Amino acid sequence: MPHPVDVVLTFDVDAESLWDARDPDSLAKPIWRSQGRYGPRVGLPRILRLLAEHAIPASFFVPGVVIQRYPDEIGTVLEAGFAINHHSHTHTWAQNLSEQQERDEFGLALEVIERFTGRRPTGYRSPSAEFTPRTVALLVELGFEFSSNMFDDDSPYLLRDGDTSTDIVEIPFAWHMDDAPFFLYSNKLPGRSIAAPSAVLETWTLEFDQLSREPDRCLVVAMHPQVIGRPSRMWVLEQFVRHVLDSGTGSFTTLERVAAQARPTLLKEAGRA
Repeated sequence: MPHPVDVVLTFDVDAESLWDARDPDSLAKPIWRSQGRYGPRVGLPRILRLLAEHAIPASFFVPGVVIQRYPDEIGTVLEAGFAINHHSHTHTWAQNLSEQQERDEFGLALEVIERFTGRRPTGYRSPSAEFTPRTVALLVELGFEFSSNMFDDDSPYLLRDGDTSTDIVEIPFAWHMDDAPFFLYSNKLPGRSIAAPSAVLETWTLEFDQLSREPDRCLVVAMHPQVIGRPSRMWVLEQFVRHVLDSGTGSFTTLERVAAQARPTLLKEAGRA
């Protein structure tokens, strides 16, 4: 008998910061950077329309510089009723930062998000799919409540800092549930190829179907408006949404809700209830 599955659609609105972080000479490469502009200008409105059409909750992560560069576009996320969470300030890869630079990245983005939204973000996703040895301690110090970064489970758990369990709820995902490995392409990114939308839909729907055979599972889909927001890729997202809704076993939710629901049980199991 199928089990209920929590499904969380997440969107990293990186704009040009995704490309700037990969190449320090990006400012001299207008075509390279134009790939990022597509996200807030074209892809994001399509995503928000789809979410509104199906009355689906979702979670958004936005770098501080993107909020500053696109206040009107990012404002539509708030107007639609979604929260904005922390995705660094400049999208610089954490492993390239000194201890002070990493702290500054956290602090600057916190200031921008809190000033723009009127609330302090409670969740964090790394811009580089990696932590430094200092990252978890900073998350604890700054009062974050959830993280969606790791690849080591299909259910939430308490994030660890080395051998120490924290109170932060980790809600993992995986590369095959991310649009970028399938679709993110540039002639300056060697080894990349563009997948057929049908292959991505098959992967995502199969993952959902298989998770529904097991209890207490959560499926996180990580997407980027500049990637999933292209018309043929929006077909993938819409078909996936319809598949989950038609299944009768999937329910769309947010990372915030998953963390809030999981935390009491996880703390009790850790002896800290």
